[in-house]
Amino acid sequence: MADSDVLEKRAITPFDVSEGALYSENRWQEPFAQLRRDMPVSFLPDSPYGPYWSVVTHDLVQQVELDAQTYSSSYVHGGITITTGLVEDEFPNFIAMDAPKHTAQRKVVQPSFNPSEMLVREPEIRQRTKELFDALPVGETFDWVEEVSVKLTIGMLCTLFDFPWEQWRDMKRWSDTASDVNPDFSEERRQKFYAEMFQMLQKFDELFERERQQEPNDKILNRIIHSEAMGNMPQLERLANIALLIVGGNDTTRNSMSGFVHACNLFPDQFELLRKDPSLVPNAAQEIIRWQSPVTHMRRTCTQDTELGGQLLSKGDKVIMWYISANRDENVFSNPDVVDFTRDNARRHIGFGHGVHRCVGARLAEMQLAILFEEILGRNVRIEQDGPLTYSGSCFLHEIDNMPVKMLPIG
Repeated sequence: MADSDVLEKRAITPFDVSEGALYSENRWQEPFAQLRRDMPVSFLPDSPYGPYWSVVTHDLVQQVELDAQTYSSSYVHGGITITTGLVEDEFPNFIAMDAPKHTAQRKVVQPSFNPSEMLVREPEIRQRTKELFDALPVGETFDWVEEVSVKLTIGMLCTLFDFPWEQWRDMKRWSDTASDVNPDFSEERRQKFYAEMFQMLQKFDELFERERQQEPNDKILNRIIHSEAMGNMPQLERLANIALLIVGGNDTTRNSMSGFVHACNLFPDQFELLRKDPSLVPNAAQEIIRWQSPVTHMRRTCTQDTELGGQLLSKGDKVIMWYISANRDENVFSNPDVVDFTRDNARRHIGFGHGVHRCVGARLAEMQLAILFEEILGRNVRIEQDGPLTYSGSCFLHEIDNMPVKMLPIG
C-alpha cells in the first residue's frame, strides 16, 4: 500500500496539541475534549517535532503503558518526550530504557522511596515546611512558585543527595534545563544544554566519589555507586540518570504545589471543605495531581505495526500519551474540570504514569503535598492570589511559572 493510501486511512487531527501557546495561554482543554470525543487516537503528519500520534483517553493511555514490548520507551528509538533533534547523542536514563536494563536500574533506586524510607523522611519534610512558612510575610504579596513550590522541592532534592543548600539555584537551573522541551533545535541551544548538563555531572561526580568511599547504606547516591547495575555507568549514562532524578523529584511536585493554591482560589468551597475535614488531605493530594497533571505527556515508539483504538500504527511511529487529557476523561472522572476533594476515584489518575514506568518517587511526592496542605490548614490561613498567574509554553510539563499571592489570616 502506498504511503498516501495509508495516510488517507488515518484519523488526521485538526489540532497540533504540542503547540506551546495552548499551554502558555491555558486553552488546551477544548482541543483535547474534542479529540477524546471524536478521535481518541489521531495522527498529525507534520509539526515542529515531526509527525506523531496522539492518544488522549484514559483507557488507551493505560493500554499503551502496559504494552512495553509494542510501545518502547528506549532512548534507542527516541526516548520519552515528543522532541527529537536537540540531544545529538543518546540520552540513556532508566526511564528511557526497556527491560531488562530498565528493571535492573529501577531496582537500585526504588528502595530509597519505599514506605520505611518515607517514615524517615517525614519529620525532615515537616520541619523544612514549617521553617519555610515561618519566614513567609503575612499580608504582603510574594511569588508562591519561587518562595514555596521551588524551595520545598529543591530542598527535598538537596536532602536526598546531600547537596549543599547554598547551591540550590544550580539545582533548579539544571532541572529547568533538563526538562525544557521546545522546538528550538539550534546549535546554540544544544551547546548551552550540554554546558549545563556537564556542570551538573561534575558536581555529582564529586558526590558519587564521596559515597564510593563510604560503606554501602540507604542513601540514593550511595545505592547507585555501590550497585552492579549503575555503579560503573559511562559518563553520558550518569549524566542522563542524574537529570532524570532531579527532574522527577522537582517538577512534578513543584507544579502540583502551585496547582493546589490555584485550585483553592478557583474552587474556594473545596478549601473550606478541607478546613472542616482535614482527613480529606490524602485524597486532596491525589485530586490535585489529577487536575493539574504536572507531566503533560510521555512518548513511546512502535516496535512493530499494531492497532490502537481502531487506528493502524506503523513500526517506528511516535506515539504521544497525553496524561493531561486522560486525567480529564469524562468517561472516568465526572465533571473532570472541577476540583473535588471528595472524588471517590481520584487515585485513578495517571499523573505519575502507569505500569512498569510509574514514577518511582510517587510516594514522596504525595507526602510532600499532604504535608504542605496540613501546614496551611494548621496555620489557619488562606493563600489568596494577588494577580494573574503565568504558565510556561511547555508541552511536556504543565508548569505555573509565576503566581503572586498573599497569605492572610482567617477569622
